[in-house]
Amino acid sequence: MLYMELLGYVAGMIVAVALTPQVIKSWKTKSTKDISMPWTITLIIGLGLWIVYGFGINSYPVIITTIVEEALAVTLLILKFKYG
Repeated sequence: MLYMELLGYVAGMIVAVALTPQVIKSWKTKSTKDISMPWTITLIIGLGLWIVYGFGINSYPVIITTIVEEALAVTLLILKFKYG
């Protein structure tokens, strides 16, 4: 079971790392015109549901990594409102 939890943490962090370059690029360039607002909102809703699911099944890998992803997605949304 420990290996599966470790796998969950690794998978979640990979997804968070995948979103990080977009947040950094948007921050540096102060441009979000190429980022879809519907995509960003859909991602935030989906991640929110994953967090609820993680609590429902009491899975710390799902909860913790998805909270990190949600924070990145919300940051991207804020940047979209600010620069888009």
